[in-house]
Amino acid sequence: MTMRIAVVGGTGTLGAPAVTALQARGHEVRSLSRGSADHPVDLSTGAGLRAALDGCEVVVDASNGAGAKAAQAVLVDGSRRLLEVEAAVGVAHHVAVSIVGCEKVPGLAYYRAKVAQEDVVRSGPVPWTLVRATQFHDLLDTWFSGAAKLGLRPSLAAPVQPVDVRDVADAIADVVDAVRGHDAAGGRTLSVAGPQAATLAELARAWSEVTGRGRVPVRVPMWGGLRAVAAGVLVDESPDVRGTTTFASWVKGAYA
Repeated sequence: MTMRIAVVGGTGTLGAPAVTALQARGHEVRSLSRGSADHPVDLSTGAGLRAALDGCEVVVDASNGAGAKAAQAVLVDGSRRLLEVEAAVGVAHHVAVSIVGCEKVPGLAYYRAKVAQEDVVRSGPVPWTLVRATQFHDLLDTWFSGAAKLGLRPSLAAPVQPVDVRDVADAIADVVDAVRGHDAAGGRTLSVAGPQAATLAELARAWSEVTGRGRVPVRVPMWGGLRAVAAGVLVDESPDVRGTTTFASWVKGAYA
C-alpha cells in the first residue's frame, strides 16, 4: 500500500538514502530540509512544518544538529515541535533515528541530546518507533579524513560496530511498510548494527591502507566521555537488524 511519507532531514547522510529506499518501495516521499525548494522546514523554529506535513501518514525524522546548542534546538526542542504538528495534522506514525548505547555515554553532549530526544518521542502524542543505529561508515570516514589532513591516524582502543547508512535506510523502510493501521500503535525500539565490531584503531588502520593517507598513528587518550566508549557501550552483539557491508569494503567502494 502506497503511503505519503515525510522525511525530515531528507538531504542528509541518512535522510537521502532513506528517501531513496522508501521511493523504491512505491511510497510518495516528501524530502524536508531547510534548503528544500518544495518543502522547506526549520525544526529550530517550526517554520514550514504544518504545510510540509499536511496529508502525510508517516514521518521519518532523520534530522541532525551539530554541536550541543544545535542538538538541543533541533533534536530535542525540534522533535517536540515536530510531534505537536504531526498530531495536529493527523500523522499516524513517527519514526525517529537514534544511537545504540547513547544513554551509556552521558559525558558527550550530543549523546545526551539523543537520549532527551528519545524521551520526547516516547512521551509524545504520536505513535512511534525508535530506530537506533551504530556509527555510520560515513562518520568514521569524516573523523579519519580530518586527522589525515595532518598526516595522522587516530589510535583508540575503543570498539565500535559501524554500519552502512543504506542498511539503516532499508530498516527504516521496513518499519514504514509495517505501519498499516493494525500496527500503527508503535512503541517499539529497533537496533541496527554493522556486521562486525572492531576498535577505532583497527578501523583507522584499514582506512589508511586503502586511502594511503594518515600513516602516522597517534594515540588518543580515552578521557571524559570517551571512557564509556572504550568499554564497548556502542556495540550491539545481537541487533534486531545486522547490516552486511563491512567498513573495509565500504572504504574500498568509496575510494575506488
